[in-house]
Amino acid sequence: FFVGMLKSNAATGAVGVVFSLMAIIQAIGFFFGQGSGNFISREIGHKNYEGASEMASTGFFSALATGVLICALGLLFLEPLAYLLGSTDTILPYTKAYLSVILLGVPWMTASLVLNNQLRFQGSAAYAMVGITSGAVLNIGLDPLLIFTFDLGIAGAAWATIISQFVSFCLLLAGCRRGISHVRLRLYYFGWIFKGGLPSLARQGLASVATICLNHAAMPYGDAAIAAMGVVQRIMMFGGSAMIGFGQGFQPVCGFNYGAGLYRRVREGFWFSVKVTFVLLLAVSAAGFAFAPQLVAIFRDDPEVIAIGAAALRYQCATFCLQSWVVMGNMCQQTMGLTVPATFMAVSRQGLFFIPIVWILAWT
Repeated sequence: FFVGMLKSNAATGAVGVVFSLMAIIQAIGFFFGQGSGNFISREIGHKNYEGASEMASTGFFSALATGVLICALGLLFLEPLAYLLGSTDTILPYTKAYLSVILLGVPWMTASLVLNNQLRFQGSAAYAMVGITSGAVLNIGLDPLLIFTFDLGIAGAAWATIISQFVSFCLLLAGCRRGISHVRLRLYYFGWIFKGGLPSLARQGLASVATICLNHAAMPYGDAAIAAMGVVQRIMMFGGSAMIGFGQGFQPVCGFNYGAGLYRRVREGFWFSVKVTFVLLLAVSAAGFAFAPQLVAIFRDDPEVIAIGAAALRYQCATFCLQSWVVMGNMCQQTMGLTVPATFMAVSRQGLFFIPIVWILAWT
């Protein structure tokens, strides 16, 4: 929204381009966070608190180290990375300004996602919510201050993001000290993280690849098309985030009860979550379809961007409510440790179907 006020399709497009990297960061955080968190919830169900604490340490330090590696490699290959993510020559200066700052915050961004997931999986949802929400509110306040008051432009938006993420990281780290499991400098068997986190890595990682493919497919149509697709991605995140949040609330319930052998409760929780999220997404889809031009215009008041974005938004709204079944089923399988079916379901939509189809339809 604030970057859109810069009155530049290239700046708005740059945020959309870097969004695919943000999805990769989220994928890494969810891989370690949900991989360790699923194990933690089942061990708490078994009342094995020592094992849960050791797994919390493994997930946290693994994510932190991976974040440092991504930061170093990203800064070293900044321009090739910008082009890989889908930047055009006109968008490139804005992409580099935004991306170079975002990369600095990757270590604590991945670690924050791990801490958030671990707190939720052990039932400390209140601390997780305070940590993440505080950073989000701070981000909203810092954006106009750094972009306009300090005249930092699109780089100001990036600084606002990584500063607020660091505050969230500190709050979440403090919250972990009050949970059942505690982060300590100890490591546990990494294979359990891979088993529990692979579906999240596949789901979020392929979402990033899909966004990159979409950016490349939109290139021939100019910066307005790339900006429009970036805006649509963010609008759809509102409904999608609410659904994922509901599913994340279900996961510790699923993990505790599955670990304790209370399978009837797992089934009841699953069907309740599917029904509620279906109704939620149906309402979001109806509103998005009806007010598509107005929603796109909030983020970028450009006729060409609005025309492309409104059409894309309506297409996405047509089947959005079906995500309730897909995501809830995927999260349930993942939490129960059913890695193979959960991973197959995670890769199906984006990997097996969307990515091939977007290339076929874009070039025919």
